[in-house]
Amino acid sequence: MKNIKTFADFKEELTSNPGLQKEFKEDPIKAVEQFQTLLPDNWVYRLVVGALGLSILLVIIGVIILSSLGKTIEPTVTTLFTAIASGAVGALAGLLAPSPRAN
Repeated sequence: MKNIKTFADFKEELTSNPGLQKEFKEDPIKAVEQFQTLLPDNWVYRLVVGALGLSILLVIIGVIILSSLGKTIEPTVTTLFTAIASGAVGALAGLLAPSPRAN
């Protein structure tokens, strides 16, 4: 059995493997569960996405709080907030964008 990492790989394996087809017809849940260990759950990505999203929200909330208090925000602080938020948005886009497959 080849290394299955995506649903397309599973579909290809199911199409080309008569034994897997028979097993899938008899008990689909059991047939799919054997591939569950091959697909890793990368909790690190969840943690990084959560931290980046939190940093974006904190910057937005910080700007709202500072502006609602009537305080003048120095240009240095504005530049820092902009850099943090845009960096986090760029990092999120890079993490959540689908990776190109080399065929």
